[in-house]
Amino acid sequence: MIDPKTPAGTAGYGEAAEAIAEQYESVSFAEVHREVLHLFPSEPGLVVDVGAGSGRDAAALAALGHRVVAVEPTAELRALGRRIHAGHEIEWLDDSLPELSVLRGRARRFDLILLTAVWMHLDEQERSAGMAALAELLAPEGQLFLTLRHGPVPEGRRMFDVSAAETVELARGCGLDVVHLGERADLHGRQDVHWSHLALRRPVSAGWGSRPPVRR
Repeated sequence: MIDPKTPAGTAGYGEAAEAIAEQYESVSFAEVHREVLHLFPSEPGLVVDVGAGSGRDAAALAALGHRVVAVEPTAELRALGRRIHAGHEIEWLDDSLPELSVLRGRARRFDLILLTAVWMHLDEQERSAGMAALAELLAPEGQLFLTLRHGPVPEGRRMFDVSAAETVELARGCGLDVVHLGERADLHGRQDVHWSHLALRRPVSAGWGSRPPVRR
């Protein structure tokens, strides 16, 4: 029986955690994010990796001196991430989109939020609420980097056909500026899969008083 508290978007990940972690770790942080590496903060800051998976990106960011929170709702992946990257200072947290209620309850604001291969697991209503929650978590001039997978849905997974244009519209509706939008082929050589890469920024002019409410 499926636990009703388990986020629907994580379907299939716990059972295949070992294989998924191996796939994630087979490509480097620099390869995955090469188009936007020049936009990453040059000074250490507070970072959250939402849907951190095996912790590949969280570990790379920790190695650069950032204080990193890795949010991962799948217990099996959290356990693997802690083991694989035990040598890095990473705070692992059981939380999930769209509400990110645990993270938001801590009243911290982040210089960088990373969502790698996560956003397309959310349905339309979840994406609306999720973008508002992410915007709320960004510090002034904080950046949100996310990738979107396009292609057939693997068996046993829950994914939606989410366009970059829709994601940009949601971001702008939450007061975020678009600083990068690009497309590229799949790093694992799947010919029927490609990716969108987006970099969003919270302008200083947004101010704390204008944080958008989380839409439910």
